Amino acid sequence: MLLSTGEQVSIALLSMALQAIGQPARSMTGAQVGIVTEAHHARARILSINPERIVRSLNSGEVVVVAGFQGVSNAADLEITTLGRGGSDTSAVALAAALKADYCEIYTDVPGILTTDPRLVPEAQQMSEITCDEMLELASLGAKVLHPRAVEIARNYGMPIVVRSSWTGEPGTWVRPKAIAPRPLENMEIARPVDGVELDTDQAKVALLRVPDRPGIAATLFGEISGQQLPVDLIIQSIHEGNTNDIAFTVRQGLLPRAEAVAAAILPMLVGEVSAEGITAQGITAQGITAQGITAQGEVLSDSQIAKVSISGAGMIGRPGVAAQMFQSLADAGVNIQMISTSEVKVSCVVEMAQSDRAITALCQTFGVTSSSVTTSAADLDAAIAMPPVRGVALDRNQAQLAIRRIPDQPGMAARVFMLLAEHQISVDMIIQSQRCRVVNGVSTRDIAFTVAQADAERAREVLGAVTATLGDCEVGVNGAIAKVSVVGAGMIDQSGVAARMFQALADHQINIQMIATSEIKISCLVDEDQAVEALKVIHTAFELEGSQRIQVPA
Repeated sequence: MLLSTGEQVSIALLSMALQAIGQPARSMTGAQVGIVTEAHHARARILSINPERIVRSLNSGEVVVVAGFQGVSNAADLEITTLGRGGSDTSAVALAAALKADYCEIYTDVPGILTTDPRLVPEAQQMSEITCDEMLELASLGAKVLHPRAVEIARNYGMPIVVRSSWTGEPGTWVRPKAIAPRPLENMEIARPVDGVELDTDQAKVALLRVPDRPGIAATLFGEISGQQLPVDLIIQSIHEGNTNDIAFTVRQGLLPRAEAVAAAILPMLVGEVSAEGITAQGITAQGITAQGITAQGEVLSDSQIAKVSISGAGMIGRPGVAAQMFQSLADAGVNIQMISTSEVKVSCVVEMAQSDRAITALCQTFGVTSSSVTTSAADLDAAIAMPPVRGVALDRNQAQLAIRRIPDQPGMAARVFMLLAEHQISVDMIIQSQRCRVVNGVSTRDIAFTVAQADAERAREVLGAVTATLGDCEVGVNGAIAKVSVVGAGMIDQSGVAARMFQALADHQINIQMIATSEIKISCLVDEDQAVEALKVIHTAFELEGSQRIQVPA
């Protein structure tokens, strides 16, 4: 009741001001324009909108000034509700979708969407346009111009958004959605969290085990892979063990011989057995490479009998338990997970090829959607190549890393862990499963690392303690002194060299990478908190995103 009054004062005053200059206007609350929401205090999601009253006023020549950030619960209770952070943007885009507007304008204190936070990087430049998928990733990573919920609605309803400054007449930044089929206004924000299940059987995995945990390792590896023009899909770097780490990546099956040969040939240099000058002696040429296999410290493993299964959907944002539900579904089907990679709108798992059909069937039944094979059309590929590989760089300093050491490597373990966190309303961001297996008391084990909000870290440790106590030699560790730096760009799809460029920028400044996770349009790295801002700046520079004009942003 109290929280909703500020907007009501504002809309009344604005309507009075418009009337005073001769423009007929009418102010309306969220309830009056038919915004029906859940009854959750301060975090209600929009269920439906009935725009008939707005349409009548517009048709009579009135400007309608609506109170954002608020709605009303079901017709029986009529409780005033508020939408929480970003609620005004969310209200605006939802109303635009309900009215079938041409586009939705958001006026703010910046001239548009910027390549990064100008308070940290003064050379950040404005983008003229960005895709909804890119904006959704950036908004979820902490870009504060648009709230992810507003972008989610825009994406789901095909509603273009233009972000402009309240103080200038500049054109701003357009957020462009893909063309979609019409959808009803019911359950606007309560639509199922997953709207797609994908299967990609054209995948092969290469893993480098026990490589040194120091700056430059990932840059050297993926620099050579880029030099061989090998596009990489998933990249996983787990938590370090002692002074070593594991890195795994996937490529198309036809590229596996070249990829594993590059990895095997460069491994001696990574572990210090040969110098950079001696790498040519290992046989790296444009024509082909002879794989060397195992060195004294490291090891290269490859597997062509894998497939990638993924769930995707903008509705996954802010809903704890979607990933856990995926893992539980796979566990119930007897499917073991070999690799996990997550983004804000997608979770991907690598499984055995022989189990892929069973995995897809289980996921489709769990989430009530149909599956699709992953294919990239020539038009989509040409469009991606024409776009800059990276559109924006984001920094999130509000996360903590948790690591579960020596968890049994068997179906159901990941589901057990993340379902428990979901039951306690703890949202998980990055999830990484190590490639290295260790036998502890006759049981094959792996490590799982993930990130949560810093405020949830200790509670997550306590919650998981009850599970790990029953799993033998299992233990949970917390590291709050980390930050996540990410690059986002639809143009990186099926292009080689983007990851190498990012990793090299960090290596050149002696910034060590603690974890890596990727999706089709995003690469995220965990780094030390003390090096976070420097990491953001050097990556922004590496992709030549600076502008000549400095943009002033209010504190």
